[in-house]
Amino acid sequence: MSKHNSLKISGGATGKRSVLKRFERIKLLKERGQWKEGQSPIGLPKTKGED
Repeated sequence: MSKHNSLKISGGATGKRSVLKRFERIKLLKERGQWKEGQSPIGLPKTKGED
């Protein structure tokens, strides 16, 4: 059975994610110097990724 044309994704399933995972946010904060070792990973500040 084949998929209907309206259900197929054109150009693949790759796209830019607008939400970072927790480990990605910590890595970004470390690079910016805003992360202290031993700090709780719960309740991280909102972080914009690189464009």
